[in-house]
Amino acid sequence: MQQNEWILDVLSDLKSFAMANGLNALAEQLDDTKLIAAAEIASKHEEALALANGRKGRFGTYLGGTGRCQRA
Repeated sequence: MQQNEWILDVLSDLKSFAMANGLNALAEQLDDTKLIAAAEIASKHEEALALANGRKGRFGTYLGGTGRCQRA
């Protein structure tokens, strides 16, 4: 989902600012935050692809296909 990837650039800019101004702990935290944001964006992208391909989504929504849908 490229519409959400702008936040990664913002976090990188904030980290650069923090490093340039001696805010090392903040820079490290922003680096961790960027990793979390990237993982969540990738997860949302994979979920959107699964829904587009007719597979079950996060909340049990089934958008097509043939056969039975079984639940535990």
